[in-house]
Parts: sequence; C-alpha cells; structure tokens
Amino acid sequence: MEKEKILGYDICNESSSKILKEIFKDFNFGIQNFIVNINPEIAVKNYKNNYFKNQFNSQKFQIPDGIGIVLASKLKKGNIKERVTGIDFMGEICKESVKNSGKIFLYGAKEDVVEKAAEELKNKYPGLVISGTCDGYCDKEIAISKINNSNANILFVALGSPKQELFILENKEKLAKIKIFMPVGGSFDVISNNIKRAPNWVIKLNLEWLYRLIRQPWRFFRQLKLIKFIFLVIKEKRR
Repeated sequence: MEKEKILGYDICNESSSKILKEIFKDFNFGIQNFIVNINPEIAVKNYKNNYFKNQFNSQKFQIPDGIGIVLASKLKKGNIKERVTGIDFMGEICKESVKNSGKIFLYGAKEDVVEKAAEELKNKYPGLVISGTCDGYCDKEIAISKINNSNANILFVALGSPKQELFILENKEKLAKIKIFMPVGGSFDVISNNIKRAPNWVIKLNLEWLYRLIRQPWRFFRQLKLIKFIFLVIKEKRR
C-alpha cells in the first residue's frame, strides 16, 4: 500500500477499490486487519498523541475519511485524490463480504438502532450474513463474548471516537475470529434512518460537513477542528 503522511499519520493514497481488494485478499488468507479512518477531527484531536499515531501507523490500511484530508494532500503536493467516507466504505465491505463468506457483527449505538441497522443492511445487500448485534451500552466483556459466540469474521464498531478505536486495539487478540475490524462512528444511526444523511448531490460536492452543520448546529465547535487542521498542515509544510 502506498501511503503519505499528514500531521504524522500514515494515510493510504490508493483508490478505494484497490484498498478493498487488498483487504479481502488478506481476509481470505485469514489475516487480521484494523481499518483506520483518518479524518481532520481525529488528526487534530490526537495530534500529540503518540500512542494513537504509533498504533494507527502500524496498521496496513488507513483510509482518507474527509475532504479535509484530500485538501491537505493537495497542499503537500501528495496523491490522495478521493475521499473515502467510513459509511460508504462500510457499505463496500458489506457488498464484498457476500462474495467472500463474510459474517458480520454490529457493535454499538442503542439497541433499537443497531437492530434496525442490521435489518436495513440485509435489505440493501441480498445474501449479507449478519451473525449478531450488541448495543454500545452493554458490558464490554459481554460484548466480546457475544462477538466470539457469533462466529463473525467482520466487526463494525460504533462507539464514537476514541472509544471505538481503543476497543479494537485493546481486544483484537481476544477476537481472533475477526479478520476485519472497522470503527464506524455514527453510521448505524444513518443506516437505520435514525439520522438523515445528506442528499447525493451534496455528498458529491464534498459539502456533507456543511449539511450536518446546518441540521446539527451543535457541531459548530467540532467543525472548528477543520480550520485548526488546515492551519497545522500549512505550518508543518513550512518547516
């Protein structure tokens, strides 16, 4: 995987289709992978967190989840050309899992949300196998037991950052049957239709962040991290 570094984080600059192909190549060889989503908020929040940098950089796959990452790459004359959103890449993994004997487990969100998300995914991807679900409010050890007993080999974790990433990092060895780990933030809420996603034309214009801000004004202070992110990238470029 070709990568470039932004604020100390390695990020794959390959196409999403090539990344997906490599993930399932490893999957079919029984190799575990933690798919890391790198977006401006995560990069800024953990800018000085060497633990996360080292752990994230040690993974094979880091996807550019955010238009800010693409812009930062352009500023640095890098090669990241497409934004790979977590929710869209989750969908691609679901689609590919049907062809590769994938068995999915959904962990996180409220009980009614995660169960509805499972139903919606099965409707959208005929043949998709969802081995189990567990809400994000149950005891961690109970969740681990449920995941292992389900015999799932793909795990989507929706606990919010950094809780979801920490769960994966701390429990990968306990979840030996899982070959693909992916943190997915608020994706279950969107998939279950609990939260409305931006229209396709907004997504194509890379303005999904603005749509969210208009619908959820409380996100304003989170969006300020994008400004800080660009400032840090420019500052780093001038060194």
